[in-house]
Amino acid sequence: MVDLALTGGTVWTEDRGFVAADLLIDKGRIAGLASAGRAEAAERVDVSGLTVMPGAIDAHIHLGHGQDISRPRVPADAASETGAAATGGVTCFLSYVLSADPYGPVFDEICAIAEEGARLDFGFHCVIATEDQLAEVPWLVARGAPTAKLFMNIRGDEGARLGLPGNDDGYLFRLLETLRDAGGMLCPHPENIEIAWVLRDRVMAADPDGADGLAAWNATRPPFVEAEALSRVAYLARITGTPVHAVHTSSAEALKAALLQRGAGSDVSIETCIQYLTHDTDSDLGATGKVNPPLRAPHDRAALWEAIRRGQIDMIATDHIHRPPTSKEGGIWKAQPGFPGLDTFLPALITEGKRQGVGLETLVPLVTSNPAKRMGLATKGRLEPGADADLTVLDLQARYVVRREALATDAGYSIHEGQTMEAAVVHTLSRGRFVLRDGALIADAVGHGRYVRRILA
Repeated sequence: MVDLALTGGTVWTEDRGFVAADLLIDKGRIAGLASAGRAEAAERVDVSGLTVMPGAIDAHIHLGHGQDISRPRVPADAASETGAAATGGVTCFLSYVLSADPYGPVFDEICAIAEEGARLDFGFHCVIATEDQLAEVPWLVARGAPTAKLFMNIRGDEGARLGLPGNDDGYLFRLLETLRDAGGMLCPHPENIEIAWVLRDRVMAADPDGADGLAAWNATRPPFVEAEALSRVAYLARITGTPVHAVHTSSAEALKAALLQRGAGSDVSIETCIQYLTHDTDSDLGATGKVNPPLRAPHDRAALWEAIRRGQIDMIATDHIHRPPTSKEGGIWKAQPGFPGLDTFLPALITEGKRQGVGLETLVPLVTSNPAKRMGLATKGRLEPGADADLTVLDLQARYVVRREALATDAGYSIHEGQTMEAAVVHTLSRGRFVLRDGALIADAVGHGRYVRRILA
């Protein structure tokens, strides 16, 4: 007899799609499927009329503390944001850690702080920006953090606000070589900042008050600025033989650049983010919608959906940042970039997918098995015997309006506020344990989450 059976639902399987079956869970792992109504378990939970799928894996978020997005500082930072994740159907995320100092002395401390508050499992990518950090890359890979970020847009004093020194293409090349030798992968933020500086000055001179809002921000770092940098890093990665993960691909131009380099032999996976699929420069968000890369024109959003239909995009993430609403004050030029997205991740994706005519069968791998395989999460992303029982249960017939007071993130706002979602997360389980049940977070799940060591395939 197994510990738990979810009975009467429709369950996702990689080989057969959705099937009517009972899902069996034992000792935190998937034990298998049983014919509907035949499961023998210590606890049975009726999920009739609901859809059971692997929990989403968000490979791109930023845990922080207040205005600081570099790392969690106290357990509550992880508690609130893993709560937001569970609310949005996410059961594991990978957070970017940012520092100008070596990671070795603080890495275990960061893991411990996050574990104390986390409801869900998590991993880290580290931003590599200094010579000391470059030397640490093999150690980080061995510690289970094989994916590293480089801000290609940090040149000169551009990184001063983050406390990071500027880099150049020589540093990029050496980082690619180091990652290749260590068994790692680069996750570059691709923007040609020298050109963006020129365009920024022109746009701000013409629109000093930022009256054009999101369109003005897009004009300061347009798609070709993203595409050129992505093309450059993917080409250099082909020279060195290093895998590259194209984070937050936001535009038709950047998508085209990644596909061209992939076609030429570069090992490139392509990520886009939910906001580039749901919003664009016509969206009525004001400075709240400021993000890097910017929200793009409607035709860019359409191009990303078409790429999903064609199977050209590998995964979808949030780039969740939980700075407070005050970070958006001062208009488009002064507002901080980024916003939260975990609370509404799967509902927003499914809702927009319905509008775009893209079914759940197409979307599920992009948020489950694909990120698990690419990011080295060997026991996650699938509902197969032996895998971690990380799963979410959805009501695809539900309708609800996103309200600020219902959000779990400590940021306290959402770009989807006031919008109607056409799917709802009913339950979320992490390694067989309910962390969200009947739409409510379970208080004693805080501290259940664990740091996951990753090894790239």
